[in-house]
Amino acid sequence: MTLNIPTILTIGRILLLPVIVAVFYFKTPWARPLCCAIFLIAAITDWLDGYLARKWNIESEFGAFLDPVADKLMVATVLILVVEDASSVWVTLPAIIIISREITISALREWMASVGSRAKVAVSYLGKLKTTMQITALAMLLYKIDLFGLPIYNIGIVALYVAAALTLWSMIDYLMAAFRSR
Repeated sequence: MTLNIPTILTIGRILLLPVIVAVFYFKTPWARPLCCAIFLIAAITDWLDGYLARKWNIESEFGAFLDPVADKLMVATVLILVVEDASSVWVTLPAIIIISREITISALREWMASVGSRAKVAVSYLGKLKTTMQITALAMLLYKIDLFGLPIYNIGIVALYVAAALTLWSMIDYLMAAFRSR
């Protein structure tokens, strides 16, 4: 395995997770905005690593494996943080939906790869939209503080439900594609 810049960015995204967790628990007024900023930097590396790998034609099997793992670790980690912070069924339910979908689709992709049909469940536009909404919702929930009079946390809750709906929709889409191919 050769390390390249896209793979290093992906590894960096994983290494930012303990930093996000540590900053989340700081008891200072700037902790939540800083936590959100670190999370957004990590999210930007998700876009950047794929862009650079394609642009420089250095896509690798290891990078293709590690990138979705880093994404799922990042989303699951932050979901756990916001669920623990909210201590509310209204945050817990969409978090369970999102994490359950990620596990289900990972297993589906592994199964489809084992039967030689991995391309049938490749990342779709709907999956990218789902990820974008998850990142948006989680950033707002991490930030938590009203901004310019906008109730960022409440908007984040609504965005989390939109993300959960897109998550279910994309899961059904992937499952249907997989079973049509079998």
